[in-house]
Amino acid sequence: MRRLLVLLSLPLVAVAACAPAGSDPADGGSAGSPDHRREAFAQRAVEVAEAWRPGPAWTTGYVPLQDQTVLVGDPDFTADTEAAFRAGWYRDQIELPAARPAAGTIRFPDGTITVPLVSAAEAYRQLDQGDPPPCEGRPKEPRPTIEPGPDGSVSSPVATACIPLTVTAVRLGTAGVRTSRGVAEVPAWLFTVEELAAPVARVAVAPQSVGALPAPTAPARPAPDGVVAAQHLRATDGATLTYVLGVGSCDTGITPLVQERDDLVVVGGAVTRSTGVCDAMLRLAPVTVTLAAPLGGRPVLDVVTGQVLTEQPG
Repeated sequence: MRRLLVLLSLPLVAVAACAPAGSDPADGGSAGSPDHRREAFAQRAVEVAEAWRPGPAWTTGYVPLQDQTVLVGDPDFTADTEAAFRAGWYRDQIELPAARPAAGTIRFPDGTITVPLVSAAEAYRQLDQGDPPPCEGRPKEPRPTIEPGPDGSVSSPVATACIPLTVTAVRLGTAGVRTSRGVAEVPAWLFTVEELAAPVARVAVAPQSVGALPAPTAPARPAPDGVVAAQHLRATDGATLTYVLGVGSCDTGITPLVQERDDLVVVGGAVTRSTGVCDAMLRLAPVTVTLAAPLGGRPVLDVVTGQVLTEQPG
């Protein structure tokens, strides 16, 4: 039998608590006043975990658990450059090689595989998501830096303003990517961007060698009232897990809930619904918990949908 740990944290605070094997997950942690939302979460999490049946690619192939565009180092973002990066706004100032390189090697913690690669031109087409919209009242071109004058003063340059990031060079290298088999070193095209302090990497693995996420399997019945879904992971660092909950505009008492097993982790949250009039807008609420053990290569599943959560910073 797989070991089961239930973590119940306080609202928006990273707190870990684990239920010993064989303990009752229905216990809400408060003597005499069990929290039925936590009980409902625990029951549904067991069903989601028991239904988890990934295919062979999960342990033998390349299944990425984060976006295929990766920063290699600290980019030293400004508000404008971060917006351009998140939106995928680029312009190339070089001729991008159209020839496909020889096959490359992905290095996992448990072994390696050889995969075909795409060209730099193909990778750039995947990277570039179009042009930014015009911004009224702001310059459409960067203002040049003014050299120091006699008084030593320097005007503050505007690196980007409603314009894409500028690609000035490209080379084939590697990037660390979180996968179903742990963090792997994956062949990637490293684009030098004029406005950033670190390269932007686009994974070079050909699409036919990129495994799809397993289809989610969740209980057919609706999620219990007051139990909300996790939208995506924001960051993983050892045993610290930050993820984003989708909650209602008027929900209060936002509490992350985690069920930890030896081979996977199920997450979600509990909220207190408003009894008054409220809109139907979805609000994203980041929460952080500390697992009993480092996450490692374990997948993180959403308790509502059964979907594998991928990492999406920001």
